[in-house]
Amino acid sequence: MNFEEAKDIVFNYIDLHHKTLSQHPERNAILTHWVLNQGTCPPVMSANVFKKCCKIFSQLDSSVEYGRSGIREDGQPYQTSFNFVFDDLPYPPPKKTEFTFIDLFAGIGGFRIAFQSVGGRCVFSSEWDKYAKKTYEANFGEVPYGDIRKIKKNSIPDHDVLLAGFPCQPFSLAGISKKKSLGRKHGFEDETQGTLFLEIEEILRQKQPKAFMLENVKNLLSHDNKRTFEIIRHTLEDVLGYVVSWKIVDGANWVPQHRERIFIVGYHPDKINITRDEIIIPEKPCRKYNRPELNDVILKKVDDKYTLGPGTWSTLKRHKAHHAAAGNGFGYGLHTIPIPDGSIARTISARYHKDGGEVLIEQKGGRPRKLTKEEAMRLQGFDPERFRFPVSDTQMYKQIGNSVVVPAVSETAREMAKVIKNKMIA
Repeated sequence: MNFEEAKDIVFNYIDLHHKTLSQHPERNAILTHWVLNQGTCPPVMSANVFKKCCKIFSQLDSSVEYGRSGIREDGQPYQTSFNFVFDDLPYPPPKKTEFTFIDLFAGIGGFRIAFQSVGGRCVFSSEWDKYAKKTYEANFGEVPYGDIRKIKKNSIPDHDVLLAGFPCQPFSLAGISKKKSLGRKHGFEDETQGTLFLEIEEILRQKQPKAFMLENVKNLLSHDNKRTFEIIRHTLEDVLGYVVSWKIVDGANWVPQHRERIFIVGYHPDKINITRDEIIIPEKPCRKYNRPELNDVILKKVDDKYTLGPGTWSTLKRHKAHHAAAGNGFGYGLHTIPIPDGSIARTISARYHKDGGEVLIEQKGGRPRKLTKEEAMRLQGFDPERFRFPVSDTQMYKQIGNSVVVPAVSETAREMAKVIKNKMIA
């Protein structure tokens, strides 16, 4: 039985027999979470419905190759109750699970790819953007829960690692500039996004995972004269008691794109025997790694739809000329052909779909073009042959710009997996 078949059985059963759950706004999240982790009752699903869902699979014909008769009530940790073939998912759960994790502010799943690749199994995900949720489901088979503020923290499954690329806009330079121009608060004074770190704090407080990894923009370190980061550090170290380290990591060491982000890693001192000095957050590949050149990423022939329109190109040129006259270097980034070895693209942002100004590619005898979907994916370390985007190009560019450099996160994930395996306190 593959994942889609299992999901259809559960969805049909719920729609027929449990109308309240079938009409719940989180129906798809609840049921996909359960099918991927049958031994764990997901948030919002009652214990009674959980038992009845398990009973569905116990009634399958055990003589069928994919079936298994009975429900394992004594199953080992990290072992699901039934055997599924996940060949219909681009990124299925690992066959051998070494630890569990939750994926908060999940986006399109860059963190999940990284941590699944080192043996992690996701037991809960949350993401509020409806388009990002579609992309996440298309790749992992799981619909993330919505607003994390509406989820009871004690209902989140126990887990070993908490992952969160929590919203960066309140702390980013661009976000601060925009909010100030609108007369709005920013940072920890922001009444919406700025408080979402408190959701992470509460989950850490209640669930006490062995470790966590947080990611944010580089500017988080300096925001509000460093007071914002001091609040975060104080909360993680002094209030919650974790052993914490952080580092600015540039994705350019793995892909030809300059993308500096702060990685914050922490371990629970009662569960992991480690000091701050022993926490490893790699700034570059720790083992043999074939980093692509920008010229390898850029395609030689692309569709005309990626060429900038005359109005967009004129606007970008005027914008750059205006800033040049003012003595600064703001403006579009254009890569001429042939692209020299060692070239690094600017950081792709969520606004890339508007005009492509951060990274433009020269076209001889004509206007420049934006990156294609495949090129943008490779600049973030995604596999274009495997990763699926069931959304419009506008949403696709936005989602890529909001994501992480997957191989950079994978490097830290690998180190964390080693720590969890080798330094756990019995």
